[in-house]
Amino acid sequence: MRKEPVKVKELAAGERSASFSEVVLGYSKDEALAEAARCLQCKNPTCISGCPVGIDIKTFIRQMTENDFSGAYLTIRKKNNFPSICGRVCPAEYQCRKACVLTRKGELFASLEAINIHFLERFVGDYGAKNNVETQADKDKDLSRFKVAVVGSGPAGLCCAGELSRRGIKVVIFEALHKTGGVLRYGIPPFRLPRDILDAEIDYLRKMGVETQPNAIIGKVKDVVELFSEGFSAVFLGLGAGVPSFLGIPGDNLCNVYSANEFLTRVNLMSAYQFPHAHTPVNVGKSMVVIGGGNTAMDAARAALRLQKLNGIAPNTTILYRRTQTEMPARRLEIEHAKEEGINFRFLVQPVELVGDEADFVKKITCLECKLGEPDASGRRRPVPIEGSNFQLDCDVAIIAVGLQANQVLTKVTPQIKTDKYGDVAVTAEDMQTSMPGVFAGGDIVGGEGTVIEAMGMAKRAAEGICAFLRQTK
Repeated sequence: MRKEPVKVKELAAGERSASFSEVVLGYSKDEALAEAARCLQCKNPTCISGCPVGIDIKTFIRQMTENDFSGAYLTIRKKNNFPSICGRVCPAEYQCRKACVLTRKGELFASLEAINIHFLERFVGDYGAKNNVETQADKDKDLSRFKVAVVGSGPAGLCCAGELSRRGIKVVIFEALHKTGGVLRYGIPPFRLPRDILDAEIDYLRKMGVETQPNAIIGKVKDVVELFSEGFSAVFLGLGAGVPSFLGIPGDNLCNVYSANEFLTRVNLMSAYQFPHAHTPVNVGKSMVVIGGGNTAMDAARAALRLQKLNGIAPNTTILYRRTQTEMPARRLEIEHAKEEGINFRFLVQPVELVGDEADFVKKITCLECKLGEPDASGRRRPVPIEGSNFQLDCDVAIIAVGLQANQVLTKVTPQIKTDKYGDVAVTAEDMQTSMPGVFAGGDIVGGEGTVIEAMGMAKRAAEGICAFLRQTK
């Protein structure tokens, strides 16, 4: 048995950081087979329990070793409608790979590493799309008379729509923006998730009969009650968490201070990196600073560096984070890629003021050095500012990536739907139903910011809840 995992090919750091082309190139057929051959085919495949949507990982990898890539694709699609997406953006190191039996300590596994399950899923997903492998719908004649509205076309909305459509239910997705995909499109850069891959996965839903209506802000153009009056028998809310948080420090409102949400939306959804060929610009500075430590911060910093290079500016992009790299919630892969591309990291640093010039454009950022104290509610050691440690950094563009809050456009005009103190929608755990009968929810609007696959896991539970609700409907 091969001990070392097959390393996936990537664009060289110097080449990729000057474009928005995909960084990770994926496996060839031979590489995928070699990596699949490392799987022990465990009697108790713990990797499956690490997958939020329960993909039968053992089976699809075995099918790969038998050169049955179509079968592997169909096995994955029983649980996941978006293997090409998830194979690229899922934090596998915290989920299926973490649960892989090869991560266990002890003499037998001491020199082994977990299977690169996500890269194998990506290979199979891309194979299925390229070879037009068609899945069989599991239509239920008792449900085919129903119509369900899905609000939001992010990972939760798309997943719920796919699950319902497979059962023969007519689904209409209402999306506030002009293109579908939600955070998959506006939040994740093309160098991590190419647009042709995203479009192909969404087009697959359309082929299944899912209808999409863009430019439709539910809560503005119509409300939930109107959806029911139009013949929808149930509603799923995949509204996401699209309201940015700021630092709450002096200078938050200076010019050239972006939320990561706005910055990435301009770049990813509206193609600001192609300006003026695309209509939407974004300001690019000589000293760009990103504040935060999650995947969004990594995406923003890596996009900022690329913009500097594309605009002929010497790359100088810095990430500021209050804790150390150990506590960073971002994927290890994204941190490594950012470092390879030349992103500067300053750890144990807390911004306290954004300093502007006479025209109110940000020019510097004042920070305090920190040390780590006792663990806080998140389980991570709390950053403690050190008095008198003030210092300043040049900063002519600041990007704030410290989290998102619930989008409340719909819930504020729908008092029947209960929310918690954060504005997140309250649901029952077993079926994801809200306090309003027939209305279900999932994704970031329920649990706060999470991963793509976690949102899909909630959406699958909601789909089962919707089906059960419809079966009780006369």
